[in-house]
Amino acid sequence: MSTSTAQHTVRWYGEGYPSPDPAGIHQALGRLEQPCYIVSGPQGIGAVAGGSAVAGGDGPAVLAVAPALSPQRLGSAEFRAAHGVRYAYMAGAMAGGIASVELVVALARQGFLASFGAAGLLPDAIAKALARFREEIPGLPYAVNLIHSPSEQRLERDAVQLFLDHGVRCVEASAYLDLTPHLVRYRLAGLRTDPSGRVVAENRVIAKISRGETAERFMRPAPAALVESLLADGLITAEQARLAHLVALADDITAEADSGGHTDRRPLPALLPVILRIRDTIQREYRYARPIRVGAAGGLGTPVAVAGAFAMGAAYVVTGSVNQSCVESGTSKAAREVLAQADIADCVMAPAADMFEMGVELQVLRRGSMFPMRAGQLYRLYQMYDGIEALPEAERRRLETQTFQRPLEDVWQECVAYFSSRDPDQLSRAADNPKRRMALVFRWYLGMSSRWAVMGQAERSADFQIWCGPAMGSFNSWVAGSYLNTPGNRTVADVAHHLVRGAAYHTRTAQLRAAGLTLPSTAEYVPVPLDTAGPTGVAS
Repeated sequence: MSTSTAQHTVRWYGEGYPSPDPAGIHQALGRLEQPCYIVSGPQGIGAVAGGSAVAGGDGPAVLAVAPALSPQRLGSAEFRAAHGVRYAYMAGAMAGGIASVELVVALARQGFLASFGAAGLLPDAIAKALARFREEIPGLPYAVNLIHSPSEQRLERDAVQLFLDHGVRCVEASAYLDLTPHLVRYRLAGLRTDPSGRVVAENRVIAKISRGETAERFMRPAPAALVESLLADGLITAEQARLAHLVALADDITAEADSGGHTDRRPLPALLPVILRIRDTIQREYRYARPIRVGAAGGLGTPVAVAGAFAMGAAYVVTGSVNQSCVESGTSKAAREVLAQADIADCVMAPAADMFEMGVELQVLRRGSMFPMRAGQLYRLYQMYDGIEALPEAERRRLETQTFQRPLEDVWQECVAYFSSRDPDQLSRAADNPKRRMALVFRWYLGMSSRWAVMGQAERSADFQIWCGPAMGSFNSWVAGSYLNTPGNRTVADVAHHLVRGAAYHTRTAQLRAAGLTLPSTAEYVPVPLDTAGPTGVAS
């Protein structure tokens, strides 16, 4: 076999050398379970899939080789084993059931992990979802979202109790600014030792973070003060308290970059290496038997982006925005159609309903919606005035006619009815606090705007709040002209398969480029319907 490190441009391609075929490079690289050889012969330079290279003789000279690479080999084998999945790929939670039961079930059946969007749902709705998981995917893995709720701690507490009662073995913890006793309780309540004395953490935690200091809290054992408090309250056993210092609070840390919803909009190439270094430093300190795995999320809407995340050292990848545009998502057809038209510049930050008073923002789609502007105006008014009664008459009239489209007093009465059953503490804290009442009224709009989008209420389409990151626009650009360009053709399983297969494909193209080859645009992975594709998802 002869090889070369010189720069070469692949000018013609053939599945079986020497037959020229303009699509050959795509076909050869797409046979992921077979090595792909770039060869030089009398007719030029081409690609050959499978077989083996033979040195000498009259055969073609081998310029470079891309080894076989199944998508199941991407990422961490430990992640796949720990969660019982075939792929190091996860569909992250989208609140309010947008990451629906149907979405979780579809991915679980295909060997992927998915997180149910329990955040913002009442316990009864969550319990119904958990019952469906037991019936529809018995024995298959899934996760459930646990979101930090500083203004509604009862919801977080009740969710954890529900997870423990139903034997939920994996939660995706998101939007945490600090650790809470509810989260720590979930983790510690699953601690035990096996017959050999090894510590087993049956309740797994995947923590989604955007900051190094938050990641560090999850990478260390539970704080002693919280452990002692939980023990004193009878929420964990003495044995679980004794074992608490031997395990990290989380098994997996997702470095969340520029994503939809809650995000700090950090670029993944800047964020991920920092989190990996923190993990390595803490591992040297604690010497965990199983080092914490670090995954990547945010901006992952194409195979190239997924391949890049794995190349940077991600143990697994997490997608979000792209799944919201799929038919199994819990949002409306109208919202899915708007998402399918999004460009990478169509996202903006807006106040978050669950952390409105704290000034926390989340990333939403601004295309076709007045929500970002109106929500921003509400937060500015909240900062300027001490209550609804303090608003200038002109401002109040504008809010009632344009934003709320009803009298603010009627909105307050709806808030009273809502929180009376959901979280009465909210009303108690607002009883003698006009500014707190104003916050609840303003949060009504922020909460309803996401509900209007989920329900597809046409008369409030100008106020749709759709959580979305730039990955959506990147995905739309990639699938333009393919069958996935049509929203009705987007299923979460198809999208997941194409992203991981395409990531394996583009990992191989990167290996060829590193060997000095220049590949043409025809070498890009293109999604085709899986029922017309070969065994690797590339059209035959």
